[in-house]
Amino acid sequence: MNIARNLLSLRTAVARSNQSLLTSKLLRRESHVVSYRKGPPAHSNATKIGAVAVGGAMWWWVIWHLWHEPDHITGEFEYPNPSKWSNTELGIPKDD
Repeated sequence: MNIARNLLSLRTAVARSNQSLLTSKLLRRESHVVSYRKGPPAHSNATKIGAVAVGGAMWWWVIWHLWHEPDHITGEFEYPNPSKWSNTELGIPKDD
């Protein structure tokens, strides 16, 4: 009987400590902004300027490489003229 009572009291003590830990963690958690049924807070000026700078750098990189290395898009070699291919090259059997 004493063992069962001790286990029961231990279980309630653990449950109370877990509950207090959960509530304290939920109150102190600052990992992200929660905005339920309202708009999120406005971004800071540093965040806005940083976003514009990173976006500008990305577009500069893309346009620079398209201008200086267009072969990535257009291909390195000229496309062959398919009208010059023979039937054997295309795998077409001979007419009998």
